[in-house]
Amino acid sequence: MEREAVTIRFPSDLLAKARSLKEGNESLNDLVIEAVDQEVRRRRGWAAHQRIIARSEAVKVKTGIQSASTELIRSLRESEDRYD
Repeated sequence: MEREAVTIRFPSDLLAKARSLKEGNESLNDLVIEAVDQEVRRRRGWAAHQRIIARSEAVKVKTGIQSASTELIRSLRESEDRYD
């Protein structure tokens, strides 16, 4: 992975906490990279979740609330015409 140098200004108390949490020979750079990577994945997941909710609402508006299919599935499973 290609790397690019950036300057980040951390609040001193946050930097002290980060330094105290890094493990063994883990660099502060590695800690920050992992934290940023996790945050990017979290935000992408949240955005996907919001798109799913929006799509679900659009379908609900278009088709109305769908009835539960549990009873239909149970009746089909118990049907004599069922092919196993």
